[in-house]
Amino acid sequence: MAGKKKEASLQASVTNQEQWEEMLATKGLTVVDVYQQWCGPCRAVVSLLRKIKNELGDDLLHFATAETDSIDALEKYRGKCEPTFLFYGSGELVAVLRGANAPLLQRMIVEELAKEKLVLEQGGERRVKDDGLVDDEKKEVEEVPQQNEENLIVPASKSYTVAIIKPDAVAHGKANEIIMKIQDAGFEILAHEERTLAEAEGREFYQHKATEACFEDLIQFMSSGPSHVLILSQAEGSANVVPAWREFIGPADIEEARREKPESLRAQYGTQTLFNAVHGSEDSDQASRELAFFFPNFRTASVTEQDGEEEHVERTLALIRPDVARENREEILAQIHKSGFTVALQREVMLSEEQVRQFYFQHTEEDYFPALLRSMTSSITAKSNNTCWLLCLSSLSLRAKFAVDNEPINQLHGSASHEEAEREINYFFPKQQTLAVIKPDAMEEHRENILEEIRGSGFCVTQLKEMVLSRQMAEEFYKEHREKPFFSQLVEFMCRGPCMMLVLTKENAVEEWRAMMGPTDPDQAKATSSSSLRARFASDILHNSVHGSSNEQHAEEKIRFIFSDISSDTEPKTDSKTERTISGNYMIYISHFHVTQPGCI
Repeated sequence: MAGKKKEASLQASVTNQEQWEEMLATKGLTVVDVYQQWCGPCRAVVSLLRKIKNELGDDLLHFATAETDSIDALEKYRGKCEPTFLFYGSGELVAVLRGANAPLLQRMIVEELAKEKLVLEQGGERRVKDDGLVDDEKKEVEEVPQQNEENLIVPASKSYTVAIIKPDAVAHGKANEIIMKIQDAGFEILAHEERTLAEAEGREFYQHKATEACFEDLIQFMSSGPSHVLILSQAEGSANVVPAWREFIGPADIEEARREKPESLRAQYGTQTLFNAVHGSEDSDQASRELAFFFPNFRTASVTEQDGEEEHVERTLALIRPDVARENREEILAQIHKSGFTVALQREVMLSEEQVRQFYFQHTEEDYFPALLRSMTSSITAKSNNTCWLLCLSSLSLRAKFAVDNEPINQLHGSASHEEAEREINYFFPKQQTLAVIKPDAMEEHRENILEEIRGSGFCVTQLKEMVLSRQMAEEFYKEHREKPFFSQLVEFMCRGPCMMLVLTKENAVEEWRAMMGPTDPDQAKATSSSSLRARFASDILHNSVHGSSNEQHAEEKIRFIFSDISSDTEPKTDSKTERTISGNYMIYISHFHVTQPGCI
């Protein structure tokens, strides 16, 4: 409770016009976080503001939050979800910052406070106009519509790369200017999306830099505010857009860029190596990974599609067995990609003997089955591809190329028919639902971050309900813990404030949500799963922020209990003995348009 009082005294809460006018009469510099009731103030910067206040210790520095819905003076800020900070000195607007850019916010506070002190000492006045509110009426930029279609299909004859206009350039209002320069340079923008990376997304996107000293600073910076993510196609006169784009943005080091490439984007808009304004894929492979990360619906068109003919997209399961996967997985994956397959899902699994017998039930009487069983239970790698996979196996002779001496079975598997493909895909990639709960301790401070990370991790929120549990409901919800010594404490805690109940849908939803939550004990979570929700947001084993169903049956029971008016869309339950566990195999789901052909395993 002490922490909450401290936070309340840090930022004055302004919720009506009268309080707003009183705030404007405050002597000194007031930094106001303006927000709408539905989304709340920007809690991500509270710790930074407290740090600045403690370091400066200046009575002329004030912080406030202001709800635009009930303050007439802030009417123009309604309907905007981007974090906005207004700086007021002597009752006048003196500066504006859009986006939760922590380094820039800190610098502006220090600079504006110094300016305000000078005005108070020497007299005079200063005032600015928030140009951001009239940008739409001023310069018209040739905008590229944001792509939200079910599929983003583009010609296969061109090369592509990902470009990112980073939070520092966006916060300084340079995004539109940079986009104009990109277009003037002959690049074609095929897709454009504005988004703020969650910290978990940033860690996943920059995982190849995890060992670098600046990694944590990079993640904090890239998740500090909105970025603009674009798909660029080749520049005029360039056969490959990746090197053309990297040449255009210049070296990552700003001093080097200014010295050697003064006309580059980084030389013009970057301020230091970390805040270097723009990002570009390093090579074609990285471009492909980044495309899949930001635009999972992106794919190249086939010849028939480019000729205007409608095509039928099919899918199949492809599986690489352990012996060849250990040494040749990357080479096989590269060949799959080169052959035009789109990998929609991939997964590593280890199968039990019983699961192998279920999956290959049609082959159990064959002479080669013991060898197949031995191979599949050693550590298998599987991939779920589209129906072209068998065609790929046959036409590219992958089975012959990666054959293992003295093994009676081949090392690559593909579905033999449409029906078999559907059965095998559903076996390895079943859609599941699970129940997730954001507990009372996390609702006030961490709810939005948790929801953002849930969606960023590929979960679909199919049902959502905010509610305060009665004691009777809480006891029924946790009835399996009734005999535990902590039961009474748990029930009391869950009844003390609102919870958010969510139904999450995804392949392997139960296991993935539990992995995302981390261990029940936050101390253990910090030691073994430092990026998990509980490691970052929980305070102790009781106040551990989130809850998730332990298995599919448990999920169905709790969903019915909380959302009694909905029915489950999940696949039929599998027996607990046949639950699939992630361990050592690799699976991918690929979209393609060729027809499967009969083949052997």
